[in-house]
Amino acid sequence: MADPRKYRLAGLIGDPVFQSRSPMIHRHWLREHDIAGDYVLLHVSADRLEQALRGLPALGFAGCNVTIPHKEAAARIVDRLDATAQRMGAVNLVVVEADGSLSGSNTDGFGFIESLRDGKPDWRADAGPAVVLGAGGAARSVVVSLLEQGATEIRLINRTRARADQLAAELGKAVSVLDWSARAAALAGAALLVNATNQGMTGQATLDLALDALPTAALVCDIVYNPLLPDLLVAASARGNPVVGGLGMLLHQARPAFAAWWGVMPEVSPDLRASVEATIA
Repeated sequence: MADPRKYRLAGLIGDPVFQSRSPMIHRHWLREHDIAGDYVLLHVSADRLEQALRGLPALGFAGCNVTIPHKEAAARIVDRLDATAQRMGAVNLVVVEADGSLSGSNTDGFGFIESLRDGKPDWRADAGPAVVLGAGGAARSVVVSLLEQGATEIRLINRTRARADQLAAELGKAVSVLDWSARAAALAGAALLVNATNQGMTGQATLDLALDALPTAALVCDIVYNPLLPDLLVAASARGNPVVGGLGMLLHQARPAFAAWWGVMPEVSPDLRASVEATIA
């Protein structure tokens, strides 16, 4: 039986947070490992973010996750950042240290890379050019994680080129920028295609992208997890490409957070994945 004297809380700070599957994920692992604690949703507006984060130690929290739209602001509030969070300029994991100070990390890249390895165990970042669509926070996490894994060529494409140019300038010469109009031609010779935009998400426009130039051996990933199979992945799978959806990224990014708060590195089991999938239309 879990020792109630060691009960610790964690949660998710965001605006909104009602749609999050994170409580389901962390409560699954708490039960699985017989750990006393809970994971709760914390709806916090931007003007109360610092107050909320600074209040975590007094409320008995081991830490929290941070989601849209607070990741960049949280990076400016915490007392220290690890190297990955510094490079991403964003925090999705806050840990309350023994002295009450706050440490910030970013596990989005870990979740992304682990999801690729789930989908294609022999995947390598240096296998060939990667094409990344988008230049927002999600795209930044993807590009940084690919670079950390050894990618040598990343073709970055965004509807607003200036934003992609800015990101590429920060991340180095391995990242080149192409116009949105060149997105189909940019797929020639690619080993990886990642959609890090919101196009294809439930309620958003469909991603308009012809895949004719993409090698059929290329891995295709869409970080969207609602729907589970966006149109991009349906089209890629139909032509023989291996595909990876966004749910794996969500599940895997939670693992190091759980380990930081409760001292156990959990696994993503088929039961957990099935339970979360059942909540997604």
